[in-house]
Amino acid sequence: QVQLVESGGGLVQAGGSLSLSCTASGSIWTIDVMGWYRQAPGKQRELVARISFYGKTDYADSVKGRFTISRDNAKTTVYLQMNNPKPEDAAVYYCYAARAMGWGSGDYWGQGTQVTVSS
Repeated sequence: QVQLVESGGGLVQAGGSLSLSCTASGSIWTIDVMGWYRQAPGKQRELVARISFYGKTDYADSVKGRFTISRDNAKTTVYLQMNNPKPEDAAVYYCYAARAMGWGSGDYWGQGTQVTVSS
């Protein structure tokens, strides 16, 4: 099992910056991709950004050029640097970790951290 603990959410002014972090513990050798989803009220959960074990990144079009995902050398912590956030970025942000091939099915999820963007 893998546990994910997020931190760094809160209130940010539009155009400012905010950083989220998520640390994995437990059977960390069983995970590959880590990343962030978000869910705003009344909307479906959507992918924000993800990063593979080897550093390959993917971003939602809506955050490209503004958000940056990174991972520490130990591959246990993933960061989301949110620059120039917009009011539409406000949501609960969830960290997730996907199992590596051969380690079963299903993803791990954090408890979520609220990001509020003031205009």
